[in-house]
Amino acid sequence: MYDVPEQSFCFLFVYLDRLFYFAFCPDKRITWIELSSPLTKVISKQIHMHDPSLAGGGDKMVNGHYNLNVLLSEIHNDNWTLLHSSGRKPLARYKHAIAVAQEKLFVIGGSCNGRYFSDVQVFDLRSLTWSVLNPRIEIENLGLENSTSKVAFPAISGHSLVEWENKLLVVAGHSKEKTDSVIVWSVDLKTLVFSILKTQGKIPVARGGQSVTIVGSKLIMFGGEGRNRQLLNDLHILDLITMTWDEVETKNAPPSPRFDHTATEHAGRYLFIFGGSTQSSCFCDLHVLDLQNMEWSQPDVQGVAVTPRGGHAGAAVGDMWYLVGGGNTISGATETIVLNMSKLVWSVATVVPSQDPLASEGLSLSAMSIDGESLLIAFGGYNGKYSNELFVLKPKPRVPTKPKLYQSPAAAAAAASVTAAYALVTSTGTKDIDPVDENLKSEQAKRQPEVESFATEVLTVEKKNLESKLAEVRRENAKVEGNLEDARNRQSLLSMELKAVASQLEAERSRCFKLEIQISDIQKRLDSVGSLERELEILRQERSQVEQNTAGVQRQGSGGLLRWMTG
Repeated sequence: MYDVPEQSFCFLFVYLDRLFYFAFCPDKRITWIELSSPLTKVISKQIHMHDPSLAGGGDKMVNGHYNLNVLLSEIHNDNWTLLHSSGRKPLARYKHAIAVAQEKLFVIGGSCNGRYFSDVQVFDLRSLTWSVLNPRIEIENLGLENSTSKVAFPAISGHSLVEWENKLLVVAGHSKEKTDSVIVWSVDLKTLVFSILKTQGKIPVARGGQSVTIVGSKLIMFGGEGRNRQLLNDLHILDLITMTWDEVETKNAPPSPRFDHTATEHAGRYLFIFGGSTQSSCFCDLHVLDLQNMEWSQPDVQGVAVTPRGGHAGAAVGDMWYLVGGGNTISGATETIVLNMSKLVWSVATVVPSQDPLASEGLSLSAMSIDGESLLIAFGGYNGKYSNELFVLKPKPRVPTKPKLYQSPAAAAAAASVTAAYALVTSTGTKDIDPVDENLKSEQAKRQPEVESFATEVLTVEKKNLESKLAEVRRENAKVEGNLEDARNRQSLLSMELKAVASQLEAERSRCFKLEIQISDIQKRLDSVGSLERELEILRQERSQVEQNTAGVQRQGSGGLLRWMTG
């Protein structure tokens, strides 16, 4: 008679002389029907059952939307947006590590209140759902000497996480394991097997808070803090083909020893290092390593002033390097800053409140791409309390620029000499330059398709940028119109209130005038009361005098009569 799915658990229930029919359905609904209505009218309700897998994770909708693509089509560029995910959220933490692979965000390790974590959390970027990954352990490849933990994968903090050939590599970090050198763990994303990669060569000393960057088939590690809190500024390269470590000798002065800094590669040739901390101070310096000649430089940068910070996170989208969070001994960093690595110009993408989870230290940031849309995703951190929130940012489209070459002083001088010589030759205007001119024309003809392609790409990006700006202007106009209408409504209400207040004020004035007249009458009466009191006092005195005279006369009369009777 009623539409109840099969395999439902049903029963009858009597409450306040009313009969109800309950059905617990397999699709996690509760259907209840009142069977005792006087008019035999059936009333049916459906209630969503609590799903344990959603405990602590909110609902399945993200800001009112059911998928990430719809959300991203509506959010503004260069603004952080909080993601409300489903599934059980990871515990709040900081100094963890994240990486995006196979349209999933992997979160490994971290710490909270001195406790280290060893879990692997996974966030599906399509379904917006958290889950826990339980990788299998390759027992024969766990040759940890001096290991005291029974846990296969150690609880770890201050480590680095990168993707390499369908594997996640966990590099270095602080843990309870008593190891003297850096360990590289591997998580195979196909087989879900945890193992330790066997490396050789000059293996670096154990550390945490280092930076790790993949450039081609090389893993570049810089700096960090050793087990005994010694600060490091050494540079090590792990060849991921041969699994061989090498400590690299560099030219010029390297960055000073530090940890909790950020690093990224640019144009496949340069390693950028920014910021970081010591035990008592923070940095805001930018260093560039030319990986071809292993030469450090500290180029001049333009744009906004950048405050010192450590414990921040960074990720590159094209030639734009986004840095978020971190802080120094004074305050947390509230601004998300962007470095144009081709132009060496700092700018501010957005600013968050000082208590926002994005103004934290020890948070993680990763770049990703969904259906061709570049995104940044941030997780965790600590700014007085630990966070387990997810935020996304859609970078503003920017015109691509040609990568800048950060030349050494000798190379720059040689290039200047060649330019000057060519300018001198071209200024003579002789026919001797014809071969050179022909070569230049040939070179220009060869580069014409490349230039046209670049111009087309620039125009396409510029068009998209202008369309985005136009959409933003339209949204702002709609907001302004709405605000203007609200202001008009408020003005009308205020005018009505003003009239009412004016009327009340006039009534109060009239009442005050009447009160003043009444007060004047009362004052006159009070004055007359005073004169009456004085007259009454005079009458009292006169009465007293009369009474005294009468008493004297009576005494005199009584004495004469007495003398006559006795005489």
